[in-house]
Amino acid sequence: MKHYPLLLALLVSGASLSALATPLSTQQTQAPGYYRMALGDWQITAVSDGTVAVPFDKLLTPITPEKLKARMAQANLPVNAETSINAFVINTGKQLILVDAGAGPLFGDAGGHLPENLRAAGIDPNAIDTVLLTHIHADHSGGVQREGKPVFPNATVRVDQRDVDFWLNPAHQREVEEGQRHTFAESERSLRPVMDAGKLSPFRAPVQIMPGIDAIPAAGHTPGSVIYRVSHAGKTLLLWGDIIHAHPVQLPQPEVAIHFDVNRQQAVATREKVLAQAAREGDWIAAAHIAFPGIGKVMKAEEGYRWVPINYSAQGK
Repeated sequence: MKHYPLLLALLVSGASLSALATPLSTQQTQAPGYYRMALGDWQITAVSDGTVAVPFDKLLTPITPEKLKARMAQANLPVNAETSINAFVINTGKQLILVDAGAGPLFGDAGGHLPENLRAAGIDPNAIDTVLLTHIHADHSGGVQREGKPVFPNATVRVDQRDVDFWLNPAHQREVEEGQRHTFAESERSLRPVMDAGKLSPFRAPVQIMPGIDAIPAAGHTPGSVIYRVSHAGKTLLLWGDIIHAHPVQLPQPEVAIHFDVNRQQAVATREKVLAQAAREGDWIAAAHIAFPGIGKVMKAEEGYRWVPINYSAQGK
């Protein structure tokens, strides 16, 4: 019996090793996708609608395959990168304003997570007063409806009239590439429930949406694309939709367009103007398709521009 303590220790050790050898359960989903920052006493909440793999090798132009691969590799990304679909909530203390609505059901499980992430962030979709769309495209306007009903039933949906006139009129189909003509049917599907509810209220930029929030024309990607300029407490935040799709490429090379652009030449000119202004004035940027939360600043670089993401703050400052 003198060896009993040693035997017991070995048995316990063996049991522990056996337990360690059992694979731990894993969970593939991320934590709820939201992030807060302050703009004075206004609160900005970035909310994820999901991520989608984009075949940039088939969509970006003009750029060689070799250059594209090298640019993406510098950001440790593959050519067909998984791209964020970001939306943003502006809480003024009196109103809840959602900028862009994600893809809703149009991207399958890749998108459509905005409502659940809003709730996780403590924001009831029924409490949204206004939805501001940067433009009408599936991943920005698709989330205003689900199963034929408005997702934000108490919100007025606002978008530039030029996008309404374009995307809700099938006569314009011949003006876009064949691969983008599905956008007309998607736009009708997405916005019809909102229109039937009397909740669509178009505008023509430039215009003040409300004190502190202006819609600035940013045409090219679509005829009615806009940037929302939020100014409060001496700070400015520019919420842009599709000024940038692939930041490792289009920041150093703003002349690279994407096949989604209705007018590529105009889209490039808009991007060059917006990036130059953002770098010069140092405003905060909230971007739809830069890695979540998509908040940061644009800075001049040796070649073109570079993205500097917001420093993480546990206090949401």
